[in-house]
Amino acid sequence: MVEEIKRLERKLIHKGAIIDYYQDTMQIPNGNVVKWDLIDHKGAAAIVAVREDGKLLMVRQYRNALDRETLEIPAGGLNGREEPTETAARRELQEETGYTANEVELLTSIYTTVAFCNEKIDIYVARGLKHPGKQHLDEDEYINVEAYSIEELKDMIFSCKIQDAKTICGILAYASKY
Repeated sequence: MVEEIKRLERKLIHKGAIIDYYQDTMQIPNGNVVKWDLIDHKGAAAIVAVREDGKLLMVRQYRNALDRETLEIPAGGLNGREEPTETAARRELQEETGYTANEVELLTSIYTTVAFCNEKIDIYVARGLKHPGKQHLDEDEYINVEAYSIEELKDMIFSCKIQDAKTICGILAYASKY
């Protein structure tokens, strides 16, 4: 069991559009006082969208942090901490792919980087997809929609072509459960 750790102070260093960066002053069990970083995130939702033919909808987009395109499951941040994650997952599916879903079910929940960030992503599975129209992308998004079999996606994961954590978790959880 971990001995008592006490937060002495939390200082906001920078308030960002997506995250807030804090520095915490902590007293650890041996009595030392240390500084720990915290990235505060309002949360996110992602969705494994399964077509009638069994293929999963994926989105290909440029990611600035990696300076390259990635292949991911549809996902996005919550509009506020109080927004239900299912609502956000359904919204992101429609915005990023143009599809809606008759059935949405919670698949798993993950914390992306527990050492310094509290971002939690609820990952859903969607079935009964309907393609009502076009994407409704944010002004800074450019997304191509693609579809792959679960085997193709697993091959991409294990050959390191897919490296996004939420995508790996969502695909492997889906493959394990269904």
